[in-house]
Amino acid sequence: MNSPIRVMLVDDHAVVRSGLRRLLEQDGGVLVVGDAETGEQAYQLYSEFRPDVVVMDMSMPGMGGLEALRRLLARYPLARVVIFSMHENAAFATQALSSGAKGYISKSGLAGDLLNAIREAMVGRTWISPSIAQKIALQSLMGDDDPMRKLSAREFEVFRLLAEGRSVDEIAIQLKVSQKTVANYQTQLKQKLGLSSPVELVRMAIHFGVIER
Repeated sequence: MNSPIRVMLVDDHAVVRSGLRRLLEQDGGVLVVGDAETGEQAYQLYSEFRPDVVVMDMSMPGMGGLEALRRLLARYPLARVVIFSMHENAAFATQALSSGAKGYISKSGLAGDLLNAIREAMVGRTWISPSIAQKIALQSLMGDDDPMRKLSAREFEVFRLLAEGRSVDEIAIQLKVSQKTVANYQTQLKQKLGLSSPVELVRMAIHFGVIER
């Protein structure tokens, strides 16, 4: 008999983690071996739990899902991470996948989507919620006209936080980097995206669905 897929859950809401655990363990092929409520905890506990697949939220206090994904893969290149997110925007999904995620699943999607993504990640394949896959396909038709594709995962994270109204100091604390580093990213974003003011940054973020109006 095949061993169950060992999964670690990462979400800042205990109710979500509890619900996911029940959902996944109804399937005899999945065993939840641990959970974490922040990206920092996920990074610290990964070596203890050694899961086959990590199911992680995108938006969490402190280190967000993108940054946690980046750090996990930098230290554990063979880690398999599925992003389970409320964001159904192609920009978020594209950033996650280009950063090494094995799946991107919408929290509003079908329960079977997450199980499919976990099984596919286990064998090294990628699985995306059908609705999001369609949005990514439409986005690809824009080609170079989509400025979000120019950004690295870290640049995208700083862009999102700036658009949400966070200060340089707040972003530095959240991402655990220096204020100078954040200021440098801010300058790079202005140059890459052709922005001349914070208002233009917010308008662009709204236009491409990075933040809500």
